[in-house]
Amino acid sequence: MEVTIRRYTAEDRTAVGELSIRAWAPVFASMAAAMDAAVFGHFYPDWMNDQRKAVADVCAAESNQVWVALLDQQLAGFVATTLHQASSMGEIVMLAVEPSYQQRGVGAALTKFALEHFRNAGMRVAMVETGGDPGHEPARQTYAKQGFQLMPIARYFQAL
Repeated sequence: MEVTIRRYTAEDRTAVGELSIRAWAPVFASMAAAMDAAVFGHFYPDWMNDQRKAVADVCAAESNQVWVALLDQQLAGFVATTLHQASSMGEIVMLAVEPSYQQRGVGAALTKFALEHFRNAGMRVAMVETGGDPGHEPARQTYAKQGFQLMPIARYFQAL
């Protein structure tokens, strides 16, 4: 089965938002387990609604380019990118794959598509950020397989 990628449209908004909730539920559960409960609660008091809004905002931002992936003619994932012209850097801002389509090449196809978009736009570097907790392991694996190199960053939190 081949992944088809097309531009995101406003008609995709609700489906993409709900896909992101299903895709990232294990990620948020992993972060909740990895973080102090008060710190997690501070950052993510209502993660589902906050995530829906964040996805809608990213997809609506004029500075971003967004595409959806279809597999079996069904919405299988999405990727949002932005071009930082001043630094010649393309950034993958968000990427999510429907859980039932994970491990089927959708994330890899979206990542490859984004990288080709960056090359065609004259970017010289690509960047993506993801978490270091166990829930983000599939994302880290996808990016590493596409040639991204990890730049470890330590970020510490403490509840006050």
